[in-house]
Amino acid sequence: MRIDFVITELFVGGAEKCLTEIAIALSRSGDQVRVFSIGTLPEGEQRSLVDRLEHAGVTVLSANCDSLWKFSSAYRFLRKEFEKKPPDVVQTFLHHANVLGTHAARSAKVGKCVGGIRVAQGGRLRNHLERILLRRADHILCVSQAVATFACETLGCEPSKTTVIPNGVDIEKFSHPQPANLSQIGWPQDSQILLFVGRLDHQKGIDLLQQQIDRIVPPGSNQRLLLIGDGPLRPELNAWCEKVGSHRVQLMQWQAEVIPWMKASTLIVLPSRYEGMPNVLLEAMAASRPVVCSLVEGSDELLGPSKDEQGFAPSDGKEMAERIESLLSSPDRMQRLAKMNFDRVRDSYSLSGMTAKYQRFYRNLLEAK
Repeated sequence: MRIDFVITELFVGGAEKCLTEIAIALSRSGDQVRVFSIGTLPEGEQRSLVDRLEHAGVTVLSANCDSLWKFSSAYRFLRKEFEKKPPDVVQTFLHHANVLGTHAARSAKVGKCVGGIRVAQGGRLRNHLERILLRRADHILCVSQAVATFACETLGCEPSKTTVIPNGVDIEKFSHPQPANLSQIGWPQDSQILLFVGRLDHQKGIDLLQQQIDRIVPPGSNQRLLLIGDGPLRPELNAWCEKVGSHRVQLMQWQAEVIPWMKASTLIVLPSRYEGMPNVLLEAMAASRPVVCSLVEGSDELLGPSKDEQGFAPSDGKEMAERIESLLSSPDRMQRLAKMNFDRVRDSYSLSGMTAKYQRFYRNLLEAK
């Protein structure tokens, strides 16, 4: 089977990690796999996914399109590549890839075209464009049932041509790393760490943490808030952290290895306004940590029976703070929830299970000609 993946970019993120694992699994099974990034390939530590793909023998190509003005050249690049070496299937990931990749694949008369919707994001123009292009796809893969509902109700996708394959995580990776040494950031090792990991963007609801800082990190307590990530809010958050004080809150750059920081944390907080199926939540559960997260798309599905204990209504900062206070006051309950989280990920969201579902899907799609 010849399969081409198209994604918006290959910086380290949830969708990008998922694509990398699927592409490598297919390549190891003997399939011919190429990965196309619409944006320029990253450098430095952010290049880790590209390096993994290439080390596994997967061809990685870039359209070097980093602005709207280059969309036409990116389209021509993809179409030319599809025509030069026709794939059996083109699978697109994320909005820009869904739009450009589907258009190029259909123009090149590719056999099967599959769209990939991984987040329930609003925006009239954005959704209008995606709705038009995804009508030309043979099938749509969604990362959660909530995203599938969004795809059908908002983007006009046909339920009969929409399939859910959740994210998966490599449990084994979480069994070896030791907790990070908090003294390297000037905090006592016995601190109770509330950890946020993610893009520093309005979507992630970091403002809720700012609003509730005196409740979740009371002055004079051993509770601390650690933020890890990069994004457009970094300058604003840097200034806020300086105002609050580094003894209570710190902001770290994106980390290539975040597992040690999860292991050093008391609980992980994710107050997103919308998601699809947050990879950070999966990783927190795989790290055997309790979480406090907004019950947005995918999160409630991941938490399952424990969602009432660990979840809160999106944008409700007071309820978020109440969940945090309640968990921190009950170490036994946190330990129970941590085990529930790990068991749920191990049993239902394994990496091998996810890649096997993608492989079966593509083969069944081609056999259904």
